[in-house]
Amino acid sequence: MPYLRRLALAAIMVAGSGLSARAEDLVVGAFGGSFADNVKACHVAAFEKATGATVSLKLGNSSQFAAAIRATAGAPDMDVVFIDNSLAAQMHGEGMAETIDRSKLANAADVIPSAWGKDDSYVVAMVSATALVYNPKLVQTPPTSWLDLFDPQYAGKYAIGDISGTSGLQFFLALNKLKGGTLDNVDPGIEAIKPLAEGSAVLYTQADQLLSLFERGEIAIAPWYPDRAGVAMDKGLSLAVAYPKEGAVGILPAVMIPKGTKKRDLALKFVDQVLSAEGQQCFSERAYIGSVNSKVTLPEKLQKLVPYGDTLANTWFIDPDVIAKNLPVWTRRWQREVAR
Repeated sequence: MPYLRRLALAAIMVAGSGLSARAEDLVVGAFGGSFADNVKACHVAAFEKATGATVSLKLGNSSQFAAAIRATAGAPDMDVVFIDNSLAAQMHGEGMAETIDRSKLANAADVIPSAWGKDDSYVVAMVSATALVYNPKLVQTPPTSWLDLFDPQYAGKYAIGDISGTSGLQFFLALNKLKGGTLDNVDPGIEAIKPLAEGSAVLYTQADQLLSLFERGEIAIAPWYPDRAGVAMDKGLSLAVAYPKEGAVGILPAVMIPKGTKKRDLALKFVDQVLSAEGQQCFSERAYIGSVNSKVTLPEKLQKLVPYGDTLANTWFIDPDVIAKNLPVWTRRWQREVAR
């Protein structure tokens, strides 16, 4: 092959590989299942249309994302991450979060002030909770307390989350509080949850693991998310949500930009889309979750499922910095004493 022809062919191949590399412009860490579906519908589609960029979702839970950010410190393989606010606070404390520049966000002024994390290291994107979800075909009397999981009628018919997932951590802390523990002393919670963990159908780590268990009637009740339950109910699954009289535990899923991303400006545009009134309204209605954009009004149907009114007032929102500080110790104790 003549030299000039080989040179031209090589140039075409290099150009082609460059186009292929650019085809995936932004990598976003997101929770799986219906959450990811709603991210695509409410945020990815609008973002791609507005920017011409493409988005690839990397699925996982908050603990997995935090571990990945640590493992790739300074050279992250994700550009934006949906993550529980307590883990976002931990990432900030470890110097692994970019500052979110509000001046570059068209929708920043519409976001409620309490949504912004310390030093604008993250921003809460929605409001949810861990509550009790049950199958009304199998549970005649709706549960009213976290302690109802100890009722013999549920033996072998319940599931709780592993501490690596938000619902597992939050149920553990709620139980600890009920048993007289504090965030500085989780001994009561560890002892109380041991028998529950042993009898659980599964210590689930991904939220949608419960769907097949509920579908097959293998479980009747679980500490889970009202938003996931609402989506499943729309698809015909027999579920109902009960807010414990002691109070649900609030969830504030946030978005953060890992330190060192080479696509910071593009990441900020995605965050802006997440915070927009249109994006928030879409996500709230599809995912049964509360909004942080003050321009969004929740339909009545949502108000009955998400933390709202009295249920919101009774929800326990735990200081994310306290969780960030203690979670490594709690996790080690869980792995050593509970998940054996």
